[in-house]
Amino acid sequence: MLSYRHSFHAGNHADVVKHIVQSLILDALKQKDKPFVYHDTHSGVGRYDLQDERSEKTGEYKQGIARIWQRDDIPADIASYIDAIKALNDGDTLRYYPGSPKVARAQLREQDRMVLTELHPSDFPLLLQEFRGDRQVRIYKEDAFARLKASLPPKERRGVVLIDPPYELKHEYMDVVKAIQESYKRWATGTYAIWYPVVYRENIDKMLQGLENLGIRKILQIELGVEPDTDERGMTASGMIVINPPWKLESQMQAILPWLQEAIAPTHGFYKVDWIVPE
Repeated sequence: MLSYRHSFHAGNHADVVKHIVQSLILDALKQKDKPFVYHDTHSGVGRYDLQDERSEKTGEYKQGIARIWQRDDIPADIASYIDAIKALNDGDTLRYYPGSPKVARAQLREQDRMVLTELHPSDFPLLLQEFRGDRQVRIYKEDAFARLKASLPPKERRGVVLIDPPYELKHEYMDVVKAIQESYKRWATGTYAIWYPVVYRENIDKMLQGLENLGIRKILQIELGVEPDTDERGMTASGMIVINPPWKLESQMQAILPWLQEAIAPTHGFYKVDWIVPE
């Protein structure tokens, strides 16, 4: 099933949280000169035109990135994320939003590399075009978790895997758990960043329990909600589950999330930073 198109949702509150966490992890990896790999399991097209009819149809970015990118009180820790957005846009006009691969590419050094996978028949050629000729980027039209399995452990022995499936099907939540179980056996020292949407809270609870049951240490949960949980379908919150997070990530997000909530969801918003499994 490949009906999901991220262009409808680019730059929304979930993207903001995901890409801030992603940028902070990459910032941490860059503290050492040794090379690292960035592996993206569900890459999308790389960049999104916010004036596209799909983006304009939902207008989700107006309640996300549009509310923060030009504020004068932006926390210093999210500078890398904001810089990646400004690099795609001229002046004060917000036209383009970077997907996860473009957020990562903005932070890669000469010694680092990216591995991207995308199966959607419409998105794959756009992703390929976005990075055509870039020798630091390898792009595969393959099953996300099959390619991840084949790529681990990376030669660099340092890096991060971003896992953000569309969760169109209920079993995808537990597919993530299985992928982590297999990946961790191959590369226990890597950082794994799992994005999730809160549509039905019970799906997230089951995934968290599944991850906890793996016996892996150092699992951090970061979440921003814009509305209280509901029994009706609709994303009310989103978050990141980070395995082997950088040591500063917890405190950084504890400082950033109150600011983000005030900017994006001041009335009904909420946030949390919790250890699912401590060190």
